[in-house]
Amino acid sequence: MSGLYQVSSNPHIRSKVTTNGIMLAVIVALMPATGYGIYHFGPRALAVILVTIASTMLTEFLFGLYRKKVTITDLSAVVTGLLLALNLPVTIPLWMAALGGVFAILVVKMLFGGLGQNFMNPALAARCFLLISFPVQMTAFDCDAYTGATPLALLKAGEQVNVMEMVRGNVGGTIGETSVIALVIGACILLMLGIIDLRIPGSYIVTFVLFVGIFGGRGFDPYYISAHLSGGGLMLGAFFMATDYVTRPITVKGQYIFGIFLGLMTGIFRIFGPGAEGVSYAIILGNILVPLIEKYTRPTAFGYKRGGARRGK
Repeated sequence: MSGLYQVSSNPHIRSKVTTNGIMLAVIVALMPATGYGIYHFGPRALAVILVTIASTMLTEFLFGLYRKKVTITDLSAVVTGLLLALNLPVTIPLWMAALGGVFAILVVKMLFGGLGQNFMNPALAARCFLLISFPVQMTAFDCDAYTGATPLALLKAGEQVNVMEMVRGNVGGTIGETSVIALVIGACILLMLGIIDLRIPGSYIVTFVLFVGIFGGRGFDPYYISAHLSGGGLMLGAFFMATDYVTRPITVKGQYIFGIFLGLMTGIFRIFGPGAEGVSYAIILGNILVPLIEKYTRPTAFGYKRGGARRGK
């Protein structure tokens, strides 16, 4: 009988999905937004992208050499560098872009233990760091491709915006946030590959729409709500950064709560805050609350009731 049993250590349920595969899928999904950003803003956008990716990869490689454990082959540093670049204005000095990449990998990721141990999204944390440190350069969107205030700034000032131009991407903003079409194509790729689902982005967007409709001052005006959805980094944040495996809740209920929280915070920042944006800060605050969300949404183990007591005792 002993020959019928195979004893092995956990986990006993395994998947063919690898970290490299997931990261590669995210990179492919970001290509439409990346390509459009380079087309729209020109070679300077490509330079920013290359600098951030180079800085994130080099930082992780050097830290890996120091720790005698090189992890650069998992492609997570490439994803971080690419996401950071897509969240930057094309006019940012290249040394600032490089500094953001170093901060994302060294401070937010590696000093907390590496991939899987960071408690907030490295790319967004680096963007917030740059916003706090260099607010003028991080909010300078005038370039050869576009001059003037961003659509969200115009919307906040009570002026009219062209929603169709925002959907196509013929507007100002960061390198990767302008074209909604490109971002939706990338999101569809991730959904079809099963890398993400709609729990977080769906609850995020629905909650944000309800908040803007109730507190935006224009009711549920489709044009006004469409402008808010198409402007800023909402689509980029909802589908590519809020869904980060490491910094999102692992429980199903927790993911819905996380998405609702992001929608509420983004609405508060945009409608009542001094700035026109708010996605980055909303997601960072949500990342900080993930341990608390998971604590109160953890499923009860079979055979136990809430409070820890075993059934039947």
